[in-house]
Amino acid sequence: MAQTHNSVFEAAYFASREYRTQLEDRPVMPRHEDLIRLRHLHEPLPGEGTDETAVIEKLHEIGSPNTVASTGGRFFGFVVGGALPVSVAANWLSSTWDQNAGSWLLSPIAGELEVIAGGWLLELLDLPRDAAFGFVTGATMATFSSVAAARSSLLKRQGYDIKKLGLVDTPRLRVVMSEEIHPTNIASLGYAGIGTDQIEYCPVDDQGRIIPDQMPELDSLTIVMLQAGNINSGSFDDFKTVCAIAKEAGAWVHVDGAFGLWARTSQSKAHLTDGIEMADSWSVDGHKWPNLTQDSAVYFCRDKDAVHDVFGVDATYLMKDANRQPNNYTPELSRRARGIEFWAVLKTLGASGVASIIDRCCDHAQLIAQGLESAGYKILNDVVLNQIVFVGDDEAHTRRALKFIQDSGRLWLGPTTWKNHHAMRISVSSAATTGDEVLECISIMTAAFNETKK
Repeated sequence: MAQTHNSVFEAAYFASREYRTQLEDRPVMPRHEDLIRLRHLHEPLPGEGTDETAVIEKLHEIGSPNTVASTGGRFFGFVVGGALPVSVAANWLSSTWDQNAGSWLLSPIAGELEVIAGGWLLELLDLPRDAAFGFVTGATMATFSSVAAARSSLLKRQGYDIKKLGLVDTPRLRVVMSEEIHPTNIASLGYAGIGTDQIEYCPVDDQGRIIPDQMPELDSLTIVMLQAGNINSGSFDDFKTVCAIAKEAGAWVHVDGAFGLWARTSQSKAHLTDGIEMADSWSVDGHKWPNLTQDSAVYFCRDKDAVHDVFGVDATYLMKDANRQPNNYTPELSRRARGIEFWAVLKTLGASGVASIIDRCCDHAQLIAQGLESAGYKILNDVVLNQIVFVGDDEAHTRRALKFIQDSGRLWLGPTTWKNHHAMRISVSSAATTGDEVLECISIMTAAFNETKK
């Protein structure tokens, strides 16, 4: 039996190594003939077991060609980072340990690394060092966690204990947010019992930034949601001005920093985040920048008591000692040990290494934008970070050019609608992207403009 298990681990290792080494040569999206082979996986539930090594080999044979090569250097769709090798390796080891990160007793290593990684992140992002934090699946749950804490804190100031009384007859909260807020923020509000009728949308400027003097008057029952990194333009709201207004009114400010909060680590980009430390809560993905594996995010909250009011769990079998209990900071009790990967990546890269990934991606975006303009495309946004929105001569040309680009198989980017334009969007989010790949992609996009122009 031991030999069998060694065999299955070796099969997984060799499959993973082969997949990574072939990334440069394979098409970014699955080929049609590979998609057809997915049908072979649809079979009746086996009555008897199957050799575990054969299962992994089949998974690699059919599964690997049917993945999107988003962990490589030529995927510019959505805002999806690659996975650094150390993140993958830490994920393997963590999965081998099979730790339940809910309590310190269940996994001392997971509990301690959460404490260390959380402290490192607060230092790296220059946020209040005593803020509470929780490791969650993605920015959606990070925002939900923050909103739930905000809801508890604001209502408690009004003398209403939501943990005891629930949502019935609560004072009505208001939410003020950008017209261009990411939809996951609206979903997060719904999870917290805050309806769409409670949202008041603010006008934005030509880059998608909230116009502070056109916000509605704030009060002590208001949650303001700001963006560090508009999903299209990459722009940043005016944190300093809005936070000052909110503080005067007693409102709560949450910052959706899914990818843009990492700009704070870069000397050349940190100015975009001026005043962000004045907010009350923040959410950020690790699986965008700095390229952890998927399902890696964290939120930070200034009000520790509110976090404990929402997520604190009390049971006779749970530990109560001097150690930080992870289950008191997140929606889940049983969960994987995400802090291990954060620790491994931060330990490997250091502050300068994280900043280098952000700077390199942003430099690539600038070079791509210049190449697109030279080719004849129109850039619709100020390229301040890693996002580029661009169009051809007209909508039909834009659509033809996008199809040409996607059909090349060498890179992938997707469509978007921004400022009433049907456009294309590029997000440079992978540490794997090289200068040579950037030049190759510029060449393909230039050919797309010329070949599809009438």
